[in-house]
Amino acid sequence: MASELKPSVNFEESLGLLDIRVGRVVSAEPCDATPKPTYRMVVDFGKYGRRVSYGRFTAHPPEEVAGRLVLAVLNFPPRRMGEVVSEVLVLGVQYPGRDSGEATFVSPAVNAKIGSKLF
Repeated sequence: MASELKPSVNFEESLGLLDIRVGRVVSAEPCDATPKPTYRMVVDFGKYGRRVSYGRFTAHPPEEVAGRLVLAVLNFPPRRMGEVVSEVLVLGVQYPGRDSGEATFVSPAVNAKIGSKLF
């Protein structure tokens, strides 16, 4: 049985409210101050500054994460994750064959400009 689609919404009530931008991960290091294994990532958003994000992208080695282009939500409030606070939400999807919550990145297919807005 196919799953049913959710009712449609207009752009301004949904995606238009989110400030999703391209950033480049400057550094990534394992963090053990969160309830589950995560990376502490510093992400550069160009004129929007650098922000710290904690995410479960641990299926990727840290050296593969650093330098990667990512998409992140900049206008969510900071979120406490155990002893640390994540300033932005880096977007991801389930990493194939990994435990629930382990993610891989949602990234532009080409070398997009840092700070560009998703539309």
